[in-house]
Amino acid sequence: MLIVNANTPEHTCIALRTDGEHIVALAHDLAPEPGEVVFDAAGGAVLPGLHDHHLHLLAYAAAIDSVHCGPPQVDCAQALAAALAERAAGSAGWIRGIGYHESVAGDIDRCWLDRVLPGRPVRVQHRSGQLWIFNSLGLQCLGVEAAGGGDPFERVDGVPTGRLYGADPWVRERLGASMPALGEASRRLARLGITGVTDASPGNGLAEFRHFAAEREAGHLQQSVLMMGSEALDPAWTVPGLSVGATKIHLREAALPTFDVLCDRIECSHRAGRPVAVHCVTLVELMLAVTALQAAGVQAGDRLEHAALASMEAVDLVRETGLRVVTQPNFIFERGDVYLASLPVDEVEGLYRAGSLVAAGVAVGAGSDAPYGDPDPWRAIAVALDRRTRAGRLLGAAERLAPATVLDLYCSHPLRPGGARRRLEAGGVADLCVLDRPLARVFADAAAVDVRLTVARGRVIHSA
Repeated sequence: MLIVNANTPEHTCIALRTDGEHIVALAHDLAPEPGEVVFDAAGGAVLPGLHDHHLHLLAYAAAIDSVHCGPPQVDCAQALAAALAERAAGSAGWIRGIGYHESVAGDIDRCWLDRVLPGRPVRVQHRSGQLWIFNSLGLQCLGVEAAGGGDPFERVDGVPTGRLYGADPWVRERLGASMPALGEASRRLARLGITGVTDASPGNGLAEFRHFAAEREAGHLQQSVLMMGSEALDPAWTVPGLSVGATKIHLREAALPTFDVLCDRIECSHRAGRPVAVHCVTLVELMLAVTALQAAGVQAGDRLEHAALASMEAVDLVRETGLRVVTQPNFIFERGDVYLASLPVDEVEGLYRAGSLVAAGVAVGAGSDAPYGDPDPWRAIAVALDRRTRAGRLLGAAERLAPATVLDLYCSHPLRPGGARRRLEAGGVADLCVLDRPLARVFADAAAVDVRLTVARGRVIHSA
């Protein structure tokens, strides 16, 4: 393929030729060869294919057919009840909801769902991805007894509340559910210019690796995947387009491991040849993660996921420890108005930092956390530039990124999020996306960007 009239971050009005999986030439005077496909970029920007450094493919694929149960689609208890009832009227079997937040109807439980929809098994996932809420019929379908039978459900006075934390593999096994096909999820990501993803699901093991490999082999999963997961992935494996990355360690302030246990887990991962990626949302989780990594020793590739709340003292500590941060600027837009209404001023100032981390010398990459966040990287880039919420309110002006660095969020190497932007050059991998506008207009209104062409390892996976 020959792409003409292209503007890259380094060149204007240039042509790029791909052959197989690689870029073979960049020049101002490339002429089409006989039978060669020619794509006219019409002055639009051509960038390295974007890499989402943190999402959850299986959950994203399942979410496509689920009921949205939180903002902005649902903003009150009545709207949630109506959305669940509407899905019940048009389908059979389980009803699966996603994206719930307590701002809608508080801390709902089995009894709340029973009042709304007693006649169908229901499970609703919190937007954090770490909590499921089931109704009574759903519990019956799972074989959960009121007296308790070794299941992981939360109980109050011995009675299950319907609330279940961090037990997706247990639920999947009980439901006998097969892993979802990834074709539609992959197509949606391709339309956004995404040619690679890092799956950050902590429960990933051999079964998930085999499923991803089969979906890649069948041509359904078109993005390259760096797969985090549990120790079940030791030692790290690689097949074409799929490789094992960090051990994912999920910290939850309500049930933190001891310091020694966390250090031991980090050291075990390092001995297995894998870095660690530590989920830390609260400041307590962040400080525990950093101090444990300091004690256990930092290895190349170790990183912090989210770092959603960070004081400036924590920023300095992250820099001194030499860790990377993968953040979610999209949450400022999607959740910022709720944060402003519910969090103290000092915490709001420390939300999803970016500018202060980059200024301190910390490498910062970005991921959507899809399906718990919107997978659109262009919206996230717009928010990284302006820090505006959905209602247009400014949240953390000092954390805005400059146009010169914002592309590093998504154009850095999968193993080095926030590092140097991958360059389009002869001999490089032909992962690229062609936009509908030049780069200057991207920075002026990134949320409006349309991707005209996405190429992954030389194959067109999206063409508008």
